[in-house]
Amino acid sequence: MRITSTSCICPVLVCLCFVQRCYGAAHHGSIKVTRNQTKHIEGETEVHHRPKRGWVWNQFFVLEEHMGPDPQYVGKLHSNSDKGDGSVKYILTGEGAGTIFIIDDTTGDIHSTKSLDREQKTHYVLHAQAIDRRTNKPLEPESEFIIKVQDINDNAPKFTDGPYIVTVPEMSEMGTSVLQVTATDADDPTYGNSARVVYSILQGQPYFSVDPKTGVIRTALHNMDREAREHYSVVIQAKDMAGQVGGLSGSTTVNITLTDVNDNPPRFPQKHYQLYVPESAQVGSAVGKIKANDADTGSNADMKYTIINGDGSGVFSISTDKETREGILSLKKPLNYEKKKSYTLNIEGANTHVDFRFSHLGPFKDVTMLKIIVGDVDEPPLFTVPSYVMEVYENAKIGTPVGTVTAQDPDAANSLVRYFIDHNTEEDRYFTIDASTGTIKTAKIFDREETPWYNITVAASEIDNPGLVSHVPVGIRILDVNDNPPELARDYDVVVCENAKPGQVIQTITATDKDNSANGARFHFSLDERLSLNPNFTLRNNEDNTASILTRRRRYSRTTQDTYYLPVLISDGGVPPLSSSSTLTIRVCACERDGRVRTCHAEAFLSSAGLSTGALIAILLCVVILLAIVVLFITLRRSKKEPLIISEEDVRENVVTYDDEGGGEEDTEAFDITALRNPSAAEELKYRRDVRPEVKPVSRHHLSSSLDSIDVQEFIKQRLAEADLDPSVPPYDSLQTYAYEGHRSEAGSISSLDSATTHSDQDYNYLGDWGPEFKKLAELYGEIESERTT
Repeated sequence: MRITSTSCICPVLVCLCFVQRCYGAAHHGSIKVTRNQTKHIEGETEVHHRPKRGWVWNQFFVLEEHMGPDPQYVGKLHSNSDKGDGSVKYILTGEGAGTIFIIDDTTGDIHSTKSLDREQKTHYVLHAQAIDRRTNKPLEPESEFIIKVQDINDNAPKFTDGPYIVTVPEMSEMGTSVLQVTATDADDPTYGNSARVVYSILQGQPYFSVDPKTGVIRTALHNMDREAREHYSVVIQAKDMAGQVGGLSGSTTVNITLTDVNDNPPRFPQKHYQLYVPESAQVGSAVGKIKANDADTGSNADMKYTIINGDGSGVFSISTDKETREGILSLKKPLNYEKKKSYTLNIEGANTHVDFRFSHLGPFKDVTMLKIIVGDVDEPPLFTVPSYVMEVYENAKIGTPVGTVTAQDPDAANSLVRYFIDHNTEEDRYFTIDASTGTIKTAKIFDREETPWYNITVAASEIDNPGLVSHVPVGIRILDVNDNPPELARDYDVVVCENAKPGQVIQTITATDKDNSANGARFHFSLDERLSLNPNFTLRNNEDNTASILTRRRRYSRTTQDTYYLPVLISDGGVPPLSSSSTLTIRVCACERDGRVRTCHAEAFLSSAGLSTGALIAILLCVVILLAIVVLFITLRRSKKEPLIISEEDVRENVVTYDDEGGGEEDTEAFDITALRNPSAAEELKYRRDVRPEVKPVSRHHLSSSLDSIDVQEFIKQRLAEADLDPSVPPYDSLQTYAYEGHRSEAGSISSLDSATTHSDQDYNYLGDWGPEFKKLAELYGEIESERTT
C-alpha cells in the first residue's frame, strides 16, 4: 500500500514531500516487504505469498486551528493492488476515524473535518486496510500510521505564579539577585520558535533589571535607601518567537519592598530641653519623657537611654519604653525646693543593634542636655522619724504618758502643727494625744497577757492648711508586770506501782506562767510546809524549772488505798514573787517487773488482755460459780452425808431463788427436790443433804400408802408442815416451790442434775496452754485445785 501525503508545511517538509513523491513514482513496486508466513483463505490449500507493498511515508501532518470552509486535505492511501478500476475499497479505523478524519473509500483520500488543537492532542493513531469490494476480503494486512497535528504559534507565554511579592535589603550592592520569574508557553518547544521565550522589563527601570534568558531580576542601582523609597512595582514581559516581530507576549507584576538595615543613627530633635517637676512628686513616679528620632524601623531603631553625667544623676533615673522607644525619667529621691531648685542631666540615646557595615555613617548615638526645674509646693508636716516605738507597763493608770511624736512644716513659712490620732481601728481608741505637744497617753488599763502590742497611726496637719496631712505609724509595746502566778503545765496522771521501791522517781512535773520570762521563769517547787510530813511521797526541786515526785516507802496496795493526793506549791522568780498550789492525784497500779503498768483496776487488766466485754462477763460468772462450788464442796465434805446421786427416774428440777451467788447446778443438791415429783412416783422420802438429819426417815411403804391416800393440796400442806417443823433446817430462810408435774414420761429424765461427772473430776491444767489471755483464770483454778488437794 502506498501512503501519499500532500501536506508539506515548512520548506524542509516541502523538499521531503517532493523527494518522496519522485522516489515513489520512479521505484514503484521496487520496495518489497515479504511476509514469512502463509495464509489460508476460504479453505484453499495453496500457499499465497504476501503481495508487494510500497511505503512512501508512514505519517501525515495536519495543520492545527484550520479555519477554512472546506475539509482540510490530509493525505492519500494507495494499495499496489489498486488498478484504478474501483475494485479496491479503503477502510480507515482508529482515533478520530469517521468523526474527525474521513476517507474516500475509492480514491483513498483522507480529509480532516474539524479544527484541531495541538495543545489538547498532539497526534492520532489510525489503521488503514484495503479490501476487495466484491468479496470483502482483505487484499493486504492492516497498516498503522500516525497523523500528527502541526503546531502554530497560537499560545502566548504565561506567568503561572504571578503576581510576585518579594523583599530585598536596602543599601544592597548593584546586581543583587532579587527573584527569578518563569513563563510557560503551551506551544511545541521542539518545533520552530513558538515556545522560545525572551524576558524584558517594561516598568521598574532604572532600579531593577531582568536577564532576557533566565528571568532573574537584579538590582540596577547602588545603595537604594529605604528611607527614601520603600516599595517598587516592576512589570516583567515574556515574549515568544525569541522576541521577534509577530511573537505573542505575557506580563506579570513583581512588588519589591526594601527591608530596613541600621543605616541611620538616632538623633535628638533638640540639643537642650527643660522640664518642670514639683517637689511633691512621689519617689518612683515618672516625671517626664524624652525621645531621640531614628529613621530605621524594628530592631534597628531600638535604643537605650542613659544619664551619663550631671548633678541630678543620683536623684533621677531613666528607662526605655520598648513600644514607643521613649526615655522615661523617674524620681529616685524626694525633691526639696527649699534645698535645691534645679538639676542638670546629660542624656544619651544609643542604638542597641549596630551594623558595622555602616559604621562610617555613625556614631549611632546622640546626646542632649536636660534641665529640671523644681517647683515649690506647700507640703504637709514632716515627722522627725518615719516610725515610732513606745512602751508602757501593763496595769498602768489611765492617763499615763506613753511617748511624744514630733513633726514640722518643711516649707519656709514653718506653720504650727496640730496632732491627732486616726480612729480607723478599735486600738486607736485606747490612746489619746495632745494636739499641741504630740504626747500620747493611755485611755484604758492594759493587760499584757491579753494584748502585748498595739499599733496606732498619728496624723499631723498645718493649722493654716488642715488639708495637708501626713501620717506616721506608732507601735506601743505593753511591758510585763508579775501579776500571774505559776501553775502546772498540764494535768498529770501520776501512777505508782504496787512493787515500788523507796526513792523511786514516779513523775517529773513542770510549770507554766502567763508572764514573760523576766517575771515567769525560774520556778521553785515544794510541798506545803503547813501540812505534816507526807509518809508516802516526797518532792525534789531539780533547779531547772522541773520537779520530781519520789516514793518514800516500799510497796503500795490497791486494796488498802488506790489513790493518794499530793499538794505541790509552785512559786516564780518575779518581783514580787507569786505562788500557787496544785494537787497531784497519784493512782496505785499493778505493774510488771520491768515497770510497765499492768492494771489499775480489774476490768482494765482484763481489757488489756484483749478480751471482749462478753468474754469478760462470762469469765467473771465462771469465777463466781467456781467459788460457790468450792464453798459448797467443802461444806458437803464436812457434813459427810450420803451420796447425792439419786436414781434417774426420781430426779426432778427444783427452782431455788436466793440472793447469794451460787456455784451452779450443784447448788440444787442443797435442797430436797422430792417435792417436785409426782406423789405417786415417789419411791422414798428425801431429806436435805447439806445438814445431817436428826429424825428417823420414813419407810418407803409407809410414804407410798400416805401419798396415795391424799390429794395434791394435802400433799403440799404436809410438806410445808414438815419443812417448818424439821429441826435440821439451817437457820436461814429458804424458798421452796412445790409443783405437781403428774406422771413422769416413759422416756425418762433428760436433766443434767444426775450427771455422774462432778466438779472434782475436772482437770484445769489445760488452761495454762491457752496463752496469756487466760493466765489469771489458770491461776485461779490452779489455786482451787491445790486447796482441794490439800
